[in-house]
Amino acid sequence: MLFPTPLVPGTLLRRYKRFLADVILDTGEEIIAHCANPGAMTGLAAPGLPVWLSRSDDPRRKLAHSLELVELHTGLVGINTAHPNRIVGEALRARAIPELAAYRTIRPEVKYADKSRVDFHLSGPGLPDCYLEVKNVHLVRRDGLAEFPDSVTARGARHLADLARMVGEGHRAVMLYLVQRTDCTHFDLAADIDPAYAGAFEAARTAGVEAICHGTTITREAITLAAPLPFAPGRG
Repeated sequence: MLFPTPLVPGTLLRRYKRFLADVILDTGEEIIAHCANPGAMTGLAAPGLPVWLSRSDDPRRKLAHSLELVELHTGLVGINTAHPNRIVGEALRARAIPELAAYRTIRPEVKYADKSRVDFHLSGPGLPDCYLEVKNVHLVRRDGLAEFPDSVTARGARHLADLARMVGEGHRAVMLYLVQRTDCTHFDLAADIDPAYAGAFEAARTAGVEAICHGTTITREAITLAAPLPFAPGRG
């Protein structure tokens, strides 16, 4: 996934009201940026952190800038939760996810279950239909360990239950966790943050929902799918 325009450097002053961030650009201009991230952004919203922003000239937008990357001493972190589906969509079309490479028809945002849209519906000759849900991951509390979620997500637990239902109807269902940072070697659930989500994950896995995790390669020009990350022992 290429950024459409060169990113603009700045320094984070504060993130507030979930979707807003005050940033001082390297030019000295202070701006309000859109922050497309509903989560807690633990460790990624501290004042003074270097950040990178995209800029749009669309006159319909209230805010021209969007917060895209946070720069830590360990590397770049993607915080825009609108991007994982684009990254995974490109990887699916490039057959870059081995477990899903056999599927030829890829449909995004397909309505299913009672109140949900699955991120991707995959199909192919001789294959069971596959329902693929994608979750953005950028929480790190211990060196090298990516965790999800970073805040309570009842919606995420519902998605797991919906996927389990698809398996029960004879389909295939996959949960893909995409880690938008380059300093992680393993993945685990943050069960202390959201015990209900952890319970829904275990129930879904027991029902036959598959779970995989991938890292990303992040530069100031693009974010692309990287190698799989192993689950912490007992989660695979």
